[in-house]
Amino acid sequence: MAVELMLMEDVHDLGRLGDRVRVAEGYARNYLLPRKLAVPITPSSLRMLEARKLRLQQEYEQRVAVAQAMADKIGKTSITLTVEAGENDKLYGSVAAMQLQQALSEQGLDVERHAFQLEEPIRELGVYTVEVVLHEQVKANLKVWVVRS
Repeated sequence: MAVELMLMEDVHDLGRLGDRVRVAEGYARNYLLPRKLAVPITPSSLRMLEARKLRLQQEYEQRVAVAQAMADKIGKTSITLTVEAGENDKLYGSVAAMQLQQALSEQGLDVERHAFQLEEPIRELGVYTVEVVLHEQVKANLKVWVVRS
């Protein structure tokens, strides 16, 4: 027999927050309900869901605003990396996301290493524009100067 529940969290392969789902009684009793991933559909659970959605929306908007402020700072920043290079401006080694992260943190901007979108490491001297993804909706372009030491 199936029971109808309302999801209070996103559940992989089942649904997203607020979805009404029909699941087997055992799955509901043994997995969804004890972990508070779903609740029976009642007027109070609907009110609780609306309050939770509102709170999550506010938190999401706040994260986007913080990421946008950081993107504005990064967009106005350029970093210079001095590296050793051989003939034809080829680097001995390469510049990867870790060096970019360290250079930005020296300027007071802390960004996760995974935010730098490098298709492959930088291996030549020059000026590069590196995309930094701070949030799924917020991206910034960082100007990177790679110069000979």
